[in-house]
Amino acid sequence: MIEIRKGAVFLLMFMFFFMSVCSSDAGSGKASKNVPVKGMVTMVDLGANRCIPCKMMAPILEKMEKKYAGKAAIIFLDVWENPQQANNFRIRGIPTQIFFNKSGQEVYRHEGFMSEEQIVATFEKLGVK
Repeated sequence: MIEIRKGAVFLLMFMFFFMSVCSSDAGSGKASKNVPVKGMVTMVDLGANRCIPCKMMAPILEKMEKKYAGKAAIIFLDVWENPQQANNFRIRGIPTQIFFNKSGQEVYRHEGFMSEEQIVATFEKLGVK
């Protein structure tokens, strides 16, 4: 009985600590990005700088930003630094890529690592070359 109470107290303390850490980031005043970009096909990659698949995608996203400069917007959104904005996308895991058409409507969603070939194919389906 005492062990159960200790476990419950520990769990409550952990939850309180975790929630306070996450909420402190939300009000930090960090600039948030306006997504999707109006009038432009937009890819939003929701991830975290500490996520291994997200780190693997970083060089691919940099390459895609250069390749599609002026043609499409590619935005990385760190879910730990921007928890409120990330919550608006209702993601279930990271990384998650969401593609929007020029009208700002979500047209495709992918969960997990996304290769350069997959990104290029998705942009081509949306008319971006």
